[in-house]
Amino acid sequence: MNVIKTNALFKPVQLGSTRLKHRVVMAPLTRSRSIQPDGIPGDLMLEYYSQRTSEGGLIISEATQLSVASRGWHGAPGMYTDAQVEGWKKIVEAVHTKGGHIFAQLWHPGRFSHVSLTGGAPPVSASVDHEYWENPSRLISTPTGWIQPSPHRSLGKSEIPGVVEEYAKAVTRAKAAGFDGVEVHAGNGYLVDQFLQDGSNRRTDEYGGSVENRARILFEIVEGVISAWTSDRVGVRVTPSGTFNAMADSNPEALHAYIAEGLNRLQLAYLHIIEPRMSGYLVIKEDQPPVATQRARNIFRGNIIANGGFEPDTAATAVDQGDADAISFGRYFISNPDLPRRIRKGLPLAAYERESFYTFDAKGYTDYPFYNNGTNALGPAVHSTDRGSIHANSPLTRSQEKRGMSDGVKQVTIKTLR
Repeated sequence: MNVIKTNALFKPVQLGSTRLKHRVVMAPLTRSRSIQPDGIPGDLMLEYYSQRTSEGGLIISEATQLSVASRGWHGAPGMYTDAQVEGWKKIVEAVHTKGGHIFAQLWHPGRFSHVSLTGGAPPVSASVDHEYWENPSRLISTPTGWIQPSPHRSLGKSEIPGVVEEYAKAVTRAKAAGFDGVEVHAGNGYLVDQFLQDGSNRRTDEYGGSVENRARILFEIVEGVISAWTSDRVGVRVTPSGTFNAMADSNPEALHAYIAEGLNRLQLAYLHIIEPRMSGYLVIKEDQPPVATQRARNIFRGNIIANGGFEPDTAATAVDQGDADAISFGRYFISNPDLPRRIRKGLPLAAYERESFYTFDAKGYTDYPFYNNGTNALGPAVHSTDRGSIHANSPLTRSQEKRGMSDGVKQVTIKTLR
């Protein structure tokens, strides 16, 4: 890795009210390690986030659930009880003590759920699609193992204000926990995305049909979140042209152009874009450039965090060319708790173990070492010209990643990790 080429990642940047010392962001990563059955962040999560904190860096938390009825993943933490807030407080304090920043990602899974997670309430979506829960390859993590999602129902128009209110209440709790901001997850085939894309939204009311109608719920949620805090502490994550989680749209470019333009007026901290070359954590179009980020840059006037399929050198190129203001990494942060330091100094990246992404203990979670047992301090760049060091130790080749799609187990519903 040529360290000189990654220097663009280590310039300060202002994301709303949060000033970063570098642009290597930790992406939201579902890891299933909260204390069950109550979804409380515990000591294991505290150690994990503390390990991955760097001075002046940004962590976006794993997808955080809004209520019992909207839970969608066994082991995911919540933001709806006092005990959960107390658990998050310890994590946020640890991040701040090390000079880092942390946003909470707020998440409603929609149809991506099971009644064993929701206290018996059926999952909801924009519209009903029997194929979604009948497909035997579509599995989700529940207290009893990996099973197909429960039948969902269409969210009633009168219920939508209640969903908006759930987001606003979660913001109030995130503020109480000390977070620096929140991110609304509007991609990857979860509830907001189920309204946005016409492959899953066949409504005939004012929340269906036209792009303007389908995007209505997104803007209502984001405006509700802003009303509970301020716009410069709010980010939004989207997946333009994303097909993960059985999603499709007839004109994804027009849809996301409308979203980007509409978000301009809200003056957000950032727009977080997952590239369509990714499906979950798998690269499905390895030669595709960051097309979604480049298109958004022509429309969105605020900060852009790009995600999906980036290596340190291509991440630096995207920032240097002005396509993105920061790059978020997922899998590399799993196995490299000191990732910003490794990129800064041109150190090799450690391999990750995919089998432990969604398990429930410390193995594959907090046992990845720092390079040479060092720290997370960035220090000065080392002007190495060893371009092979990153790749010689990289977790998986792109061909291996693509082969991973045929594993058969949990493929369709693996949550995003990069």
